[in-house]
Amino acid sequence: MNKAELLTLFTRDQRIEVAFPDMRREVQGNVIRQVSLTNESGFIVYSNLGENNVEQAIGEQIAFFERLGQSFEWKVYDYDRPADLKERLRKRGLEVGEPEALMVLDLDSDPDLLEAAVPEGIRRIQGPAEINLIDEIVALEEQVWGSDHRELGERLKRDLQTDPRQLSVWAAYQDGKIVSAAWTYFLASGSFASLWGGSTLSEYRQRGFYSGLLAARSQEALRRGFRFLTVDASEMSRTILQKFGFELLSFSTPCVWEQNSS
Repeated sequence: MNKAELLTLFTRDQRIEVAFPDMRREVQGNVIRQVSLTNESGFIVYSNLGENNVEQAIGEQIAFFERLGQSFEWKVYDYDRPADLKERLRKRGLEVGEPEALMVLDLDSDPDLLEAAVPEGIRRIQGPAEINLIDEIVALEEQVWGSDHRELGERLKRDLQTDPRQLSVWAAYQDGKIVSAAWTYFLASGSFASLWGGSTLSEYRQRGFYSGLLAARSQEALRRGFRFLTVDASEMSRTILQKFGFELLSFSTPCVWEQNSS
């Protein structure tokens, strides 16, 4: 499968047809939005607009989420149209974040991760039975990033309890505590499993936990019948992922509208 074919498949599976837990999918013209059913932020993951309708569409989405009292993220990919969509969103009050690299690994290519040994101490959290361990992962994320991750913790707990088949959380243990963690979403809409997290406490880096968590999740995805892995990667992570066979498919940029933006 060449890059153009893969991008078409990704767009269909993960942007147009995708269904997220605790979200209501709505189609309005050439915009597909996901509305939170749990009073969290909504988002727009797909749009196909032109010069003649882009400003109206932006105004409609802002007005819609404003009426709901819900912040939202409009995720813009570098192949979206019009080409100046990010700048138009910025002018309407959305905060444009840093670009992220959409990295993809084709498991049919038999990458080394599928044969790599998973280090001792890395194990999967056993769904609702170990839900309390999410609090330790949230504390780790907050220590690594220096920001509040309570909403992440609430979402992970809820998704594990609602349907543990769609979410797999992995933790790396050392010295009797979790020192690195990552998770995978297995949405039913297609062939892609999405990888998240991978944060490691600073004093435990360079010990193979990141690569071990990648290997564990890659092997699990293959067992579960998923062909592709995706990661929204920072520039630092992109370099590491390329060493494991991930390829750059596109760039995306989060554009966020907060309730107090207007």
